Amino acid sequence: MTKTWMAESVFAELHQFYSWAEKKLNHRFFYPQSIYRPFLSAEEQNEWMGKTADQALRHYIQEIFLRSRYGHQVNDPFGGLLLKECGYLDVMAFLKAVKNKLLSSHAYVSGRFDEVKLRMELSGIRYDDFIAKKIIFCNGTAIKNSSFGSSVPVRPLKGETLVIETPENLELIYNRGVYMVPMREINTYKVGATYDSKFLTADITSAGREELQNKLYELLNIRFKIISQDWGFRPTTPDRKPILGMLPGNENVVIFNGLGTKGVSLAPYFSGHLLNWLLGEGEIQSEVNINRFKSLFSKSTGAV
Repeated sequence: MTKTWMAESVFAELHQFYSWAEKKLNHRFFYPQSIYRPFLSAEEQNEWMGKTADQALRHYIQEIFLRSRYGHQVNDPFGGLLLKECGYLDVMAFLKAVKNKLLSSHAYVSGRFDEVKLRMELSGIRYDDFIAKKIIFCNGTAIKNSSFGSSVPVRPLKGETLVIETPENLELIYNRGVYMVPMREINTYKVGATYDSKFLTADITSAGREELQNKLYELLNIRFKIISQDWGFRPTTPDRKPILGMLPGNENVVIFNGLGTKGVSLAPYFSGHLLNWLLGEGEIQSEVNINRFKSLFSKSTGAV
């Protein structure tokens, strides 16, 4: 539990962006809400009492409880930490709203992208009847199977989740070992997530289900029923920071990838950062610039 990288900039931008997007798209998908994290010991209590003196952390701490506060729902005999500046995004609702907006503007094409059809020309790129100066690849772990960017160091990190049903509404987002985020159906929650960089099977596993179920038993004081299980791959990087910028050796190809486990929070800030660079209004900061991995690329990268 430490303050995440670039917290001040990233969190300020995401709150502003998703709130603006809801108004722009006339749809609800962003839900600011506090998160409660139970303490496991008196020592952890004392540690967090000390951290309240840190001005950089105090901004995110809503309240510290030294005795059980939500014991009717979770195991918190030592109290816990109530965090602010938190919440969740209904990702599928957000994507659907964006898609509908693009469709209404005739700016969306549904179909499978075929790299074989992509042509580099003097004026830029061509794909079927589309002509543009640049193409942006933001295709997650699929970039490893691409002729453009297969050398980009994106590593799949598998995660599995559960959907559970509880007999009552949970008062907050609870997070200890697992997170529990409300879903659209009443008393239904997304629970996650596992972290697996070795066994990358494209399917759910009994091991993943058992891990999440055991952590739920440790966290919850109420019954729950498992409704379903899912899985996915996070696109992570060696230094846990996004990868942005022009693909070395091909000025027409731009990469936007590697947002890892924090895509919902990082995407608003860094998509804006990339846009400013594309418009000639600034440089890509060195910490996320693709050039930090330039030694991995050969001169033939992206040839077609």
